[in-house]
Parts: sequence; C-alpha cells; structure tokens
Amino acid sequence: MRKSKINLSEAQLFLSEQDRGLKRVISSVGDCMLSGRGSGTVFEYLARSIVYQQLSGKAAGTIHGRMLNLFEHNKPTSTALSALPISVLRSAGLSHSKCLALYDLAAWDQGGKLPGRKALNNMSDEEVVQTLIGIRGIGEWTAQMLLIFDLERSDVLPVRDLGVLKGYQKMRGFKELPDPAKLGRAGLRWRPYRSVATWYLWRCLEVPLKAN
Repeated sequence: MRKSKINLSEAQLFLSEQDRGLKRVISSVGDCMLSGRGSGTVFEYLARSIVYQQLSGKAAGTIHGRMLNLFEHNKPTSTALSALPISVLRSAGLSHSKCLALYDLAAWDQGGKLPGRKALNNMSDEEVVQTLIGIRGIGEWTAQMLLIFDLERSDVLPVRDLGVLKGYQKMRGFKELPDPAKLGRAGLRWRPYRSVATWYLWRCLEVPLKAN
C-alpha cells in the first residue's frame, strides 16, 4: 500500500463539519486509512479486478494467485495472456466468462485502446468510467474502484455498491436499504471528499457506532 495522495486529515475534518452522521462514524472508526494499492500497470489492476468479481476475498485471492503463477515473474502482460489457451486459464479456477473478459482486456491493451495511468490521470472521473466500461467484464463499479484505489481520486461515490448503501443505512438508522438515488443526493454535501466518505461507510459496518 502506498500513502494516499488525498489529504485525509483535511477530508475527515471537512466531512465531520458537513454531516453529523459522518462525524459519528469517523469518531467510531478512527483515522482514515485509505491508500493506493501499489504500482502495477492499469492492465494488471483491471485483470485482478475481473478475477475478484463476485467472489469472496479469500477465494478470489487463491484464484488470482494461481493465475499469476501462469506468468513469468508472476507478472501478467497482455501479450502473454492472449497466448494462453483458455483451458490453461480455466485451470486456475477462472470461469469461462472471466476468461473471455481477460482476453478482451488483453486485446484492448495490445491494440493501444487501453489508456495507461498517465492518460487516465488526464481524464475526468466520468471520462475514465465511460472509457473503461467498453471492455468486456468492466462495469461502472470496477471503473470506480480503479478511480478510488489506483488513481486515488478524492471525489468518487459508488452509489450502487451494496456495502456503501448498507453503511449509509446503518449511519442514518434506516429500517430499509436506501436507493442509490437517495445516497447520491445525500452525498452532494460530501464533495469534494466522497471517496473518503465511501471508505468510512464501508468501515462503519465493522464497528459499533458510538452514541450521539
């Protein structure tokens, strides 16, 4: 993990001043530990994301490790991946649909259509999302996770993320899960630190919240 580019102390203070509910969450959770995930390529990040989709962390980690073992120095490249027979990828535990998504990602990279980190850094959040969702198996959520954890953008709110919705439900004490539109409206006051608010909504599910 690398140190976050976001001024986390400033973000915590701002969110605490803007929202009493988040102030309570921040007090209960403690300092924000949001940080980047390392220095791999965009291709490596998205390949990992495809592997991890719809799996528990432990199972996904095992399959991802097996996939990495298929490559020299455990470092997947688009050229090496596209040369692997699907039977070899499947032997790592990947589903047929995930194999096809990985091949499409490799084709994008080899064809020069997959932006590198420098190019992505020059795009707006929405431009990044709209570019990446053209890849098979990459949806809005995966692109948003790249924005938060790889590009370290400060103002991303994945309103359809179940964990974020549950965290917001717990913070507000709602009986029912809020709809994404409601969360989106509530998050307007958290700008420009919605990524930090997102982190706290995830973490608040892991701790008891202090009394008001």
